[in-house]
Amino acid sequence: MAGMEGRTRDRVWRYGPLLFWIAFIFFASTGEFSSSNTSRIIGPFLQWLFPQISEENLALAHLITRKVAHFAEYAILGWFAARAFSTSLTPALRVRWFFISLLLVIICSLADEYHQSFVPTRTGSMYDSLIDMSGGLTALLLYRLWRRRKVRQ
Repeated sequence: MAGMEGRTRDRVWRYGPLLFWIAFIFFASTGEFSSSNTSRIIGPFLQWLFPQISEENLALAHLITRKVAHFAEYAILGWFAARAFSTSLTPALRVRWFFISLLLVIICSLADEYHQSFVPTRTGSMYDSLIDMSGGLTALLLYRLWRRRKVRQ
């Protein structure tokens, strides 16, 4: 019984953060994270940091912040996926962790943007999907590098 309990705890530790992050991404895909809503937070913050900022620069900074957020949220997804699959008890997942993680990033990215195309306050964009995939791929490459260095030590 203790062995089964330990395996369950290991699976939750391994896959829990990944599943939580996927759920967060799809929550962030709703109208709650639309540009008009995020501008209510980002705009005043930037105006506090830079009181003389022009409306044009404020809009540009907001756009850049949102694109960096796309990259970062999928980098986190890639890292959690790599962490989960590279330590899996299933040999097929463990051996192919990089490609399975990348496939998950791609599927989530495309599904996220597809979903946004149906949300009235959002817009689905292949460009955003490419930013998402770039974030995920960057994290996977960094994870691979980190693992190789860890093995050498």
